[in-house]
Amino acid sequence: MAVEREKQKAAERRRRTLIVAASVVCVLGLATAVGVLAANHGKDSGSSKAGPVVAPSGATGKDSLAIQVGKDSAKPTLTVWEDFRCPACQAFETAYRPTLHELTDSGRLKVQYHLVTLIDGNLGGTGSKRAANAAACAQDAGKFRDFHDVLYENQPKETDDAYASNAKLIELAGKVSGLDTPAFKKCVNTGAHDSWVMKSAAAFQAGGFTGTPTVLFDGKNIYADQTMTPAKLKQLVQAANKG
Repeated sequence: MAVEREKQKAAERRRRTLIVAASVVCVLGLATAVGVLAANHGKDSGSSKAGPVVAPSGATGKDSLAIQVGKDSAKPTLTVWEDFRCPACQAFETAYRPTLHELTDSGRLKVQYHLVTLIDGNLGGTGSKRAANAAACAQDAGKFRDFHDVLYENQPKETDDAYASNAKLIELAGKVSGLDTPAFKKCVNTGAHDSWVMKSAAAFQAGGFTGTPTVLFDGKNIYADQTMTPAKLKQLVQAANKG
């Protein structure tokens, strides 16, 4: 019994550590905030100009800039603005992922993800953009959530622009059953959704958001609430479904 109690205490300590870590955000640098997204629009190591805006299959929300996980019939909506290079986003996903999976799978919540290229602007590189494009390609294949989770599970250090490599992203796709296909590889290598990603990044700036992750529950910023936990999020969802 004593051993079991100690295991439970250790698990709780790990959970709290993750939640505290997730309370930090990746911030849009004040020195580069104005115009940084516009300056990076269309820039890429493999292209000289941006192509047409092509939303991934099933994209939703204003201008089709959100990728939804969960059923349309779910009453409450969690809106998440994330950057695949952002360590605070990884911390949030690690702490909340089991809860989000449970709530979306049960039809009690829908999550709408907006992909951001904040770290590319702050530190240089194209990893945020390339990873976001690859995630959009995974959405085309009906594999967004699984690939989204794989990207965070394998996230390089913030200063390591490893996700700028399409080959790396395609390698990681091998961890998702049925995703590593010729269609997915072509989508990634041609940057099929690059302009869509940059439009999403511009919407992030236009929305007045300054850091990732930005997490809104039915429009209210709950990530700013330092007392927020997965258990408290469950309570919010339960209350919303009763209303």
